[in-house]
Amino acid sequence: MTADASATGGPRETGTVLDRIVADRRVRLAEDRRATPLDRLDELAASRPAPVDFAARLRDGRTGAPPGARLRLIGEIKRASPSRGLIDGDLDAAAQAREYAAAGAAAVSVLTEPTFFHGGIEDLAAASETFGGDADRPVLLRKDFLFDPYQVLEARAHGADALLLIAMMLPPRTLAELLALTHAQGVEALVEVHDAGELAVAVDAGARVIGVNNRDLRTFDEDLATFERLAPLAPAGVTLVAESAIHSAADASRMADAGAHALLVGEALVRTGDVAATARELMLARPGSGVRSS
Repeated sequence: MTADASATGGPRETGTVLDRIVADRRVRLAEDRRATPLDRLDELAASRPAPVDFAARLRDGRTGAPPGARLRLIGEIKRASPSRGLIDGDLDAAAQAREYAAAGAAAVSVLTEPTFFHGGIEDLAAASETFGGDADRPVLLRKDFLFDPYQVLEARAHGADALLLIAMMLPPRTLAELLALTHAQGVEALVEVHDAGELAVAVDAGARVIGVNNRDLRTFDEDLATFERLAPLAPAGVTLVAESAIHSAADASRMADAGAHALLVGEALVRTGDVAATARELMLARPGSGVRSS
């Protein structure tokens, strides 16, 4: 396992909140390299269960999903965000992951960014350890702002089966190189896009799972029509995930009608008083069910 920082061109400026997050991430990356060298990442990776196929799980689902589900669910462990502020500062990552698993979620997204989202890489490790070698466990997705090969290897070392790569912040060559490294680790990537140009770059880079973010990171405006515009442009065989602005069963139904295979939902699940019921309604995606986050 190697992670040469010179292998990629690094992130690019976006004129959005991503720039502040990446600046903070650069500082923390230097600290992480000193604290956990590559040989230790090798040891940690060897102790983790074999990765679960993210794309297959998003298409096929897992035990516990409701019969007749139209969509697979990625439940997100999210304590805070720049757009929403504090959501649940006391959220326990392992406990929330178990709730999502019990509700039939296909995957669990773990935010590991500490400053803006109040997460940490230890949350990913805790979720991995709570499931152990269970073959029917949810896929674990590391959601962070990744731009360096070290971060890809760090994700696998802490139990990730998949990780997020954001097309907006990565030059095309960097995206392609990080995606190739991710696949070489036996891990899948959710490549996030917000417009047709980013979608084309993701496809050219070899993305097999593409997430369409319905939130514009320049303004924080949300619009489900973003997914509806972009989904027809994706090649057959690409697994499509609808991200952000999904608060109700009606929203989920709209995404299913537009061609989504899965939803990534955080706030609606974290704020609900009944994770199982809310997850069920989102996966069934029946309009008029009335599930909505507070």
